[in-house]
Amino acid sequence: MTRYSEANGKAKSWPIIRDSILFFFFLVAAMMAGCPVYNVWEQGLAGKAALARAEQDRQIRIKEAMALEESSKFQARAEISRAGGVSEANDIIAGGLGGSEGYLRYLYIQALSEHAGKLGQVIYVPTEAGLPILEAGKRHQ
Repeated sequence: MTRYSEANGKAKSWPIIRDSILFFFFLVAAMMAGCPVYNVWEQGLAGKAALARAEQDRQIRIKEAMALEESSKFQARAEISRAGGVSEANDIIAGGLGGSEGYLRYLYIQALSEHAGKLGQVIYVPTEAGLPILEAGKRHQ
């Protein structure tokens, strides 16, 4: 009886081994057949990710441009306000110095004072109509 059961046991295990081997080969064949489909699916996902990344980058550039535009508007307003203040200050100073000629003379003297130490010796040459007045050409009587 032991021989029969051993032979019977071997006979029962062979179909299980055969079925396992066949299942493994079918599984490998299915995986190999599925690889191209998986690759296409993976490429589709990569394309969708690249498209989403490009859209996000575009949105970021748009937001940065809008922020720059808004910042420029505020800077322009500040510059206009500052220019108005400078203009008003210039009018006050010019009025106190007898007009624009007096104010320009004042600015000239200020510039000479500021640069006197930096330039060394400053020599003032009197002019008339933008030309220097030279005493050498005059006759003494």
